[in-house]
Amino acid sequence: MPRYAVPVLTCILALAFLGAGAAHAAKLEVGPDAPFWIRLATDALLYAHIGGGAVGLVSGVAAIATRKGRPLHRLAGQIFFVSMFITYLIGAGVAPFLEEGQRPNFVAGILALYLLVTALLTVRQRGPVRVNWRHYTGLATALGITLMGVGFMYMGANSPSGTVDGSPPQAFILFIVAGSFAAFGELNVILRQALSYTARISRHLWRMCFSMFIASGSLFLGQPQVFPEGFNQTVWPFLLAFAPLIALIVWQGLLRLRGGRLRAA
Repeated sequence: MPRYAVPVLTCILALAFLGAGAAHAAKLEVGPDAPFWIRLATDALLYAHIGGGAVGLVSGVAAIATRKGRPLHRLAGQIFFVSMFITYLIGAGVAPFLEEGQRPNFVAGILALYLLVTALLTVRQRGPVRVNWRHYTGLATALGITLMGVGFMYMGANSPSGTVDGSPPQAFILFIVAGSFAAFGELNVILRQALSYTARISRHLWRMCFSMFIASGSLFLGQPQVFPEGFNQTVWPFLLAFAPLIALIVWQGLLRLRGGRLRAA
């Protein structure tokens, strides 16, 4: 994690404790009769969440489009990490305080944070793998997300409304697939204590792209009210939401092709 992320994290956590507890609404907002410092803290959280997501998506596009390992890619990746870290942290930290059920959003925020952090740790790793508490924590987190996805599917299927806080059971397949795949990757590293160059880059790519997909899907599919109705009636929201996964498939293919050529050489 970049060193400058620590003071940013401290400020965000302080604001969260100040403002989130008073934000009992369907979204992050307080009544006009709330104290000034509560409204200020809540507005700061809201704008940091929105601004971080906007900067993260733009920098994420730059990181995907530029050549991997180059200075521009690294700079875009650092901006993406810090901005999305703030966005996901606020989203996961505030969700439990809202009146309207936000359990799926809380788990989605944890999943996005987990993928984002482990993707950065993976690409920074050099030499032999030294299994430590981070790997076991990552395995426990991935398994927990998978189990919560299974639990939410069961709860939704047996709920009178057929949903969990407004989300249908099918929505939780995302948690099960991503959590299972991540858990398998953590277990593979723990058992083998090794990551080849291709495996390390592949692990970094899928975690970063899937983390970005959670943000793009939340914006283009989960917030249609911020876009013109004509735009929502086109295929563009779906294309933009799934663009990180499309990019992931393309880059994974290029990576495998390059790895095969290196092995042949």
